Amino acid sequence: MSDCIFCKIIKGEIPSRKIYEDELVYAFLDISPINFGHTLVIPKEHHQSAATVPENVAGRMFAIGSRIGILLKRFDEYDGYNLHLADGTVAGQVVMHVHLHVVPRGAEDGFRWNWRQQQYPEGRADEIAGILAAKLREKIG
Repeated sequence: MSDCIFCKIIKGEIPSRKIYEDELVYAFLDISPINFGHTLVIPKEHHQSAATVPENVAGRMFAIGSRIGILLKRFDEYDGYNLHLADGTVAGQVVMHVHLHVVPRGAEDGFRWNWRQQQYPEGRADEIAGILAAKLREKIG
């Protein structure tokens, strides 16, 4: 996509601090990191939604993301890392090219995901699990 900032990064039209590249994915430092070392792993092919990313590419994104997270723990003595992928603007996706955030985490880094926690009404969890399981079986067998 011609106006996609991540596609321009892959083409070398916009500079980045490359961490890794292969035929499927490209990883580079986020320019506005949550913590130092915060890396983005993106498919080289433009996909706006995770739903259209081929399985082998998505798997590669997460495999490389995990390896980078482990390296960040060793390199800068972080305590852990988050892998975060937002799909759609309502989920917090800002750049409309699928990207996996690898966020190194320290016990005292002060960053918090602002999740809420809800409780399922009686029977609703079983209903949702049944529907999702049936639909998934239809799709993948």
